[in-house]
Amino acid sequence: MTAGATTHAASRTGARLWIPLVLVGGAVTIAAELIGTHEIGIGIGTLTLLPLIWGLLLGAAVSLQRLKPFPEHTQRVASAAMQVGVLLLVTRLAFLVGENISVLLQAGPALIIQEIGNLFTIVVAMPIAVLLGMGRASIGATFSIAREGAFAMTGERYGVDSAETRGVLAMYVFGTVFGALWVGLLASILAGAGWFDPLALAMGSGVGSGSMMAAASNAVAAQFPAMQGDILALAALSNLLSSALGLYMGVYVALPLADRFYRFLTRGRADKQEADTVLPEAKVVPKKEAAPRKAASDWSLLGLTAVLMLVAVWAAGGGVSLDVLPGVGMIVAFVVVGMLAHRYLRISSLVVTMTLAMLATLPWSPIAGGVLALAEPIDFLPMTTPVLVLAGLGLGRDARVLGSVGWRIVPVGLLVLTGTFLGSVLIAQLVLGAG
Repeated sequence: MTAGATTHAASRTGARLWIPLVLVGGAVTIAAELIGTHEIGIGIGTLTLLPLIWGLLLGAAVSLQRLKPFPEHTQRVASAAMQVGVLLLVTRLAFLVGENISVLLQAGPALIIQEIGNLFTIVVAMPIAVLLGMGRASIGATFSIAREGAFAMTGERYGVDSAETRGVLAMYVFGTVFGALWVGLLASILAGAGWFDPLALAMGSGVGSGSMMAAASNAVAAQFPAMQGDILALAALSNLLSSALGLYMGVYVALPLADRFYRFLTRGRADKQEADTVLPEAKVVPKKEAAPRKAASDWSLLGLTAVLMLVAVWAAGGGVSLDVLPGVGMIVAFVVVGMLAHRYLRISSLVVTMTLAMLATLPWSPIAGGVLALAEPIDFLPMTTPVLVLAGLGLGRDARVLGSVGWRIVPVGLLVLTGTFLGSVLIAQLVLGAG
C-alpha cells in the first residue's frame, strides 16, 4: 500500500471514530455542564463537585456499561484525544502564566522547592505496599505517581520485564482511572478546610499529570474565585516544572531512594514477596499508551477535542456564542505549532506550546493585549470538562487491566496520590510562610 493510500485509510478510520466520540462525548459534556457545580459540607470543610467530576463519572459509566458495549478501539482513541486535549488546556493556562508573571516570580523559590514534596509518596506508601506483599513491585509503584517517564526509569535500571516496572504499570493504570477524581476531591476538601494558603494548594496541584492538575486547580479556584488567575497560573507552571524536573528527580533521587528504603524495610529477612509472584497477569508494555494515537491522526484528535471544548464552553454559557471562536482557533494554532515542533524537531510539544503561549502574553509582549482579548471570553473551567469526559470514555480497557493487577494497588495508589499532593502542598506552605 502506498503512503498516500495509507494516509487516506487512516483518515477514513479517524473519521469513523471521530463521529461517535463527538456525539457521545458531546452529549456527556452537555449533561455534565447542566448538572453544574454542587457543594457538600463534610465537617472539616466543603466538598465542591465540579462539572469535570460529573464528566469523568458519566464518561466512565458509558465506557463500563455492558448493555451496549463501547467499542474498545473507540475507547483507545478517546484516551489519545484526552492527551491532545491536555495541550489545549495547557495553552489556555499558559496565557495566565504570562499575564501573572510577577506573582510567579515572587513564588519562584516555593515552586522549585515544593517539588521535593513528591518524595513524600515513598515514605507514606512504601511501607503499606511492602506490608501488603507487593514485593519489589513496591519500588515502581511508590517512587512517583507513575506517568510515562517512569517506565523508562525503571526499564533502564531494572529491565522492562522487571517487578519494579510491573509496579509502575499498576500505578499508571490506577492513576489514569482514579487520579483526577481523587486529587480533585482532596484539593476541594483542603481548600474548604482553610488550613492552607490557596497558592500552596495551587502549587501542589502540579503533580505532573495534566488531568490531575486541571481537576485539583479548578477545585481550589472554585472556592477562591477572586484568586482564580493566580491559582491556575501557579498550577500550570508547577505542572510544567514537575514534568521538566521529574525526570532528573526520579532518576537521581526518587528511584534510588525508593530502592534503599525498600531494602531497609525488608532487612534481616529473605524477600519472600518477590513481585514476580505478585501482579502476574499485568503484562508490561511501557509504550502501549502511545499506540492509540495511530488509530487516528493527530489533526483528527485535535479537531475532536476542539469541537468538544466549544460544546462545553457553550453549554456552560447557556447558549452558542460566536465570540469564543477566534479564541479557540488561536489556542488550536498554538497547539499546532507545538505538534509540528514535536514531529519535525523532536521537541516536546508541551514545552513548545506552553513556552510560546507564555511569551505571547508577557506584559512586554507587543501582542499580549490582542492574545488576551481573544482568550478572555473562554473560561478555563468548562474546557476541562470534555478532557475528563474523554478520560472517562477510555476507562473500560484500563479498568480491565487494573482488575488484573489485584486489589493491593488500590490502597497503595491512594496513598501515592495523597502523599505526592500533600507533600508538595506542605513544603509550598512552609516556603511561602517563610517568605
